[in-house]
Amino acid sequence: MKKIVCLLAVTLIGSMLNSQINPPKRKVQLVILFDTSNSMDGLIDQAKSRIWAIVNESSGLRYNGETPTLEIAMYDYGNDGLSAVSNYIRQQTPFTTNLDVVSEKLFSLKTNGGSEYCGAVIQKSLNDLAWSNDPKDLKLIYIAGNEPFNQGPINFKEVCSQATAKGVFVNTIYCGDAQQGIREFWKEAATCSKGEYFNINSNEKIAYVETPYDDQIQEQNNKLNGTYVGYGAISTYNLSNQIAQDNNAAIQSKAVVSERALVKSKKSAYKNVEWDAVDAMEADSTFLTKVKEDELPKELKGKTKEEQEKYIKEKAEEREKIQAEIGRLGKEREQYIKEEMKKRNEPGKNDDFGTAVSKSLKEKAKTIGYE
Repeated sequence: MKKIVCLLAVTLIGSMLNSQINPPKRKVQLVILFDTSNSMDGLIDQAKSRIWAIVNESSGLRYNGETPTLEIAMYDYGNDGLSAVSNYIRQQTPFTTNLDVVSEKLFSLKTNGGSEYCGAVIQKSLNDLAWSNDPKDLKLIYIAGNEPFNQGPINFKEVCSQATAKGVFVNTIYCGDAQQGIREFWKEAATCSKGEYFNINSNEKIAYVETPYDDQIQEQNNKLNGTYVGYGAISTYNLSNQIAQDNNAAIQSKAVVSERALVKSKKSAYKNVEWDAVDAMEADSTFLTKVKEDELPKELKGKTKEEQEKYIKEKAEEREKIQAEIGRLGKEREQYIKEEMKKRNEPGKNDDFGTAVSKSLKEKAKTIGYE
């Protein structure tokens, strides 16, 4: 019995020491709840234009010098095409690090009149998703819409308590007049969960500053796509989806293409371990000993392990150079935009969806120790 107790004690102490030497990687868990009733087309358009800027903002966060892992989940609500039994709520994606899937789901959203139950959709996201239990992880919900917040079968005040208990900040974005949003309980819903309240004009078009660097960044992005070495059953879909989301960004503007490319240039933000052999090899040096022959792409089939490793290493080196060049161009682009905005000397504008998310993300991150 004493031996068992000693073994347990040694195991426990070892586990504690290991957690101190190798602390778990921090997370930013970001959930977006979109009202997809008839009047919300402008909101969805703003989100399409701002999604990569938001990701870039989050990738600038640090915790003890380390970049956290970003996980995004998405729901839509208030759409007549959804089931009344589900309170007109649909999960678009659970927490995922696959940013191309997030973009795909966002660009597939369609609006249709319905009943907007804010308390119900927040509660569903709190109950359904795999939230972190670590208080050092940043956990945020953003809900956007324009109907009274107290509609539906679930009391939003009870849901606020549930969010607070999980350490989740609920931030509300009212699409309309600020005072109207306050009267319709959007500010109260944010305050009771220590979140932020914003109002935006969801029909306002996003103003972009196009720069001399955008075409160069797009050229480098096209080269970057050529460094991905798909493996496994899901690689065909993901390789084609990567291109599809580049094209979706291009539909918005050159600026959005640049912002997406900048995300792809950051290893900490854009990882595809599940289907890209280069990322998989970086994450696990023994990757090639574990993957099955029939899961390998044609570029690697029939080669020795040494030849396969050499090929992946060359692609990794090529990618690193391209990412560094995109990063360099991105800094030049950012400086150009700053100078252009000074020249324009434009008065401050109301928040749009992207600036609302970015502002509160930084502010809330600071409250729990992020830099």
